[in-house]
Amino acid sequence: MSTSGKEMHDLVKVLFPICRSITGNGVRETLKIISKHIPIRINEVSSGTKVFDWVIPKEWNIRDAFVEDENGDKIIEFSKNNLHIMGYSTPIDEWVDLSVLEEHLYSLPDQPNAIPYATSYYDEKWGFCICHNDRMKLKDGKYHVYIDSSLEDGALTYGEYIIPGETEKEILLSTYICHPSMANNELSGPVVTTFIANWLNSKPRRYTYRIIFIPETIGSITYLSKHSEELKQRVIAGFNISCIGDEGGFSYVGSRYENTYADRIADHILSSKYSEYIKYSFLDRGSDERQYCSPGIDLPLVTLCKSKFGTYPEYHTSLDNLDLVTADGLFSGYSFVKDCLKAVENNYKYKATMMCEPQLGKYNLYESGIKGASTNTRKFKNLIAYCDGQNDLLWIAEKINCSLEELLPMIDKLMKIGIIDRLPLQ
Repeated sequence: MSTSGKEMHDLVKVLFPICRSITGNGVRETLKIISKHIPIRINEVSSGTKVFDWVIPKEWNIRDAFVEDENGDKIIEFSKNNLHIMGYSTPIDEWVDLSVLEEHLYSLPDQPNAIPYATSYYDEKWGFCICHNDRMKLKDGKYHVYIDSSLEDGALTYGEYIIPGETEKEILLSTYICHPSMANNELSGPVVTTFIANWLNSKPRRYTYRIIFIPETIGSITYLSKHSEELKQRVIAGFNISCIGDEGGFSYVGSRYENTYADRIADHILSSKYSEYIKYSFLDRGSDERQYCSPGIDLPLVTLCKSKFGTYPEYHTSLDNLDLVTADGLFSGYSFVKDCLKAVENNYKYKATMMCEPQLGKYNLYESGIKGASTNTRKFKNLIAYCDGQNDLLWIAEKINCSLEELLPMIDKLMKIGIIDRLPLQ
């Protein structure tokens, strides 16, 4: 187990008990904890604000909720698991018949020991989520339904951290902070992103990094309503980070036409370093790539995952817990994101400085011997052949069937002896 993996898992454990939603004090508390690790700026946009075709809803907060039977036994308790309450439930304090209670219960017959996750952001009602096995044990009678919540004008809260680079051209990193106690679907993204931000801040940077922690959907819509024009001018690649802390394989969701710079980066890193992976079409979208890649916005962005949202059985249930997300899983997700960003940072264009092939033997770059012994020499020749100032290193790596990472030390050697030059940033 890596030190960073353990530290990330420790942060997941701290954030796990907080009841988050698309608005409210749970989001604020989450951002406050993250701000102890990176200096994020916390912003708020008032309820009722129109953001494109949407309106920021009222702010929801909850203090307690339960259902108890006529004997005073609590059969559902928010204090034991915050998934028991349907998100955005309106307040209630009444005794109801079982038939009425059943209309407000949510369970999963095919996962009878799991508490499902349910919300009602834009339709004012109340509800509870319960394991199906426990639901089947309910008997006829009266039940005390109690929800101590508020739904009133407030704000949508999000966090932003901008790390300047050598250029104003930007890499966008986005992750969401709007789900209650689910470890992979909710917390792996913001925790990995927090540690990525620290890594970025510790090294020289070619690009400026815009890192945002937002409520999913309404948060990205809100952010785009305020920043879409500058994002379209500055962002050359973006990565939405989600479900990246389990020990499953790797995956990504492509952009709308699957042909952006971010698509190229994700596909190259996964194909060259993580041989078993799944590339999902934009038709399989489900997170904030829906907004960032929408018509009129069209940012060059993909979503990076381990097991993609909606594809693993624990998704949106109480089974998405601290056992599903591990230190090793978080560290491998962190390494995946870091590999993508390292590729972005190192992807320059180069131009050969001399006509025809250089005499590589003069520079100790030629391998002599029997047929087949000069594989490395061939790589150097192929690399130089495509250093014409037109192709970036990522394109060359794909063309000559090498990884970008493998080409970097070769580039260094060729530059030191003056065979190629790096072109300035465009």
